[in-house]
Amino acid sequence: MKTVAFIFARGGSKGLPGKNIKPLNGKPLLQYSIETAKKIMQISEIFVSTDCAEIAAVAIKNGVKVINRPAYLATDTSPEWLSWRHAIEYVSENFGPFQRFVSLPATSPLRNNQDVQSALDKLDSTAADICISVTPANRSPYFNMVRLQSDDSVEIVIKSERAVSRRQDAPAVFDITTVVYAATVPFIQQHSSIFSGKVVATVVPKIRAVDIDDIYDFMFAETVLQSELYDAGK
Repeated sequence: MKTVAFIFARGGSKGLPGKNIKPLNGKPLLQYSIETAKKIMQISEIFVSTDCAEIAAVAIKNGVKVINRPAYLATDTSPEWLSWRHAIEYVSENFGPFQRFVSLPATSPLRNNQDVQSALDKLDSTAADICISVTPANRSPYFNMVRLQSDDSVEIVIKSERAVSRRQDAPAVFDITTVVYAATVPFIQQHSSIFSGKVVATVVPKIRAVDIDDIYDFMFAETVLQSELYDAGK
């Protein structure tokens, strides 16, 4: 079963301009995803989908192929799913068909190869359409998340059958991360959103689940990379 990895990295970023190739601990952010993809034996090819010449140059320097993403798929409001479809069509037409799709966003540089391998294994073992990555949430709709009512009162978002007085007693909930997405190609081609099929998840520790959106995320990731905690989390 042929597996192809993609890194979707557009040039425009309002939160942190130029973030996809901004040097993080001595190398471009994009390079972290490329290096991880190269460690996965099942991944036969790696592509970077971008609208930016500078990002393309970094990809080529790191020995991977580039997909020129159309401008209409590289705006702030462009659905990522359509970029996934565009990339699948491009690779299928120019390099032949493949069965498994992996997306490794450049904004998650702290992932390791086991996070990606776990997603691929989960996709196969469960016969799912897509495997996403999640990390334990800091807040819970069963305990410390509320919604406002029309009379200005508040109520817990999800009421449990029994009273929950400690967060530890609430059902476990998770945040979706951008560490890895592994899916079957037909699922992406025939559907339009992640939760329109059978979805499973692999759990990633918080220390590897950072998603860089602004300078504060970037500074945090750099601190983690330089810390002993990150080495312990590998």
